[in-house]
Amino acid sequence: MKHRQPSAKDDLTAFANAAYDDHAFPKHSGEYDEISSYLEFNGHYLDSMVIFDRAWEMYLQDEKA
Repeated sequence: MKHRQPSAKDDLTAFANAAYDDHAFPKHSGEYDEISSYLEFNGHYLDSMVIFDRAWEMYLQDEKA
């Protein structure tokens, strides 16, 4: 969610904005499988799961810091 911006500048920002607007998105989950499964069935706004995987890797790096 920290990648949200008023206007989408790249795929990651567009995903963050759309996930924020998706009231059913599991925003407070820290489980990859839960979020990934949700997106596979409900993430019509996500062009590719590669975007989510990149966002997940960034999330893991932030958690380590």
